[in-house]
Amino acid sequence: MNSSKLQETGYQSRFRANTIRVVCWNGAWAATSLVMALGPRFLWNKALGFTLLAIGVDVAVGVGMILATKKYVTELDDLQQKVYLNALGITVGVALISVVPYAVLDAYHVVHFKAAVAYLVILMGLTFLVSVLYGTWRYR
Repeated sequence: MNSSKLQETGYQSRFRANTIRVVCWNGAWAATSLVMALGPRFLWNKALGFTLLAIGVDVAVGVGMILATKKYVTELDDLQQKVYLNALGITVGVALISVVPYAVLDAYHVVHFKAAVAYLVILMGLTFLVSVLYGTWRYR
């Protein structure tokens, strides 16, 4: 037996499998969202049937992503769950307190660009990432 390699515990192997599953579902959802957003313009010339099909596939893959994430969170240990749920709470709070003023600024033409959902998604992703990193650092 090679002593330089440590044996993986059952928890570590489950954690690795769940992490891979969540990453795959997130990647699949991002890909289907991209096809849904760009397909009508570049792939199927705004054909309604294909657009509705792309929306249906995106929603179905999104549900799979939610279920995979739920399983991932339930398999985490207590401290990791605390960090994850705190990061989610901070992310939802930042989204709520920023989206309404942003929409008002857009409605009254204070900002010189169109308010888009993509900006909110980017803000939420960055907030979640920073919150998880901070929570992990805080409890190390």
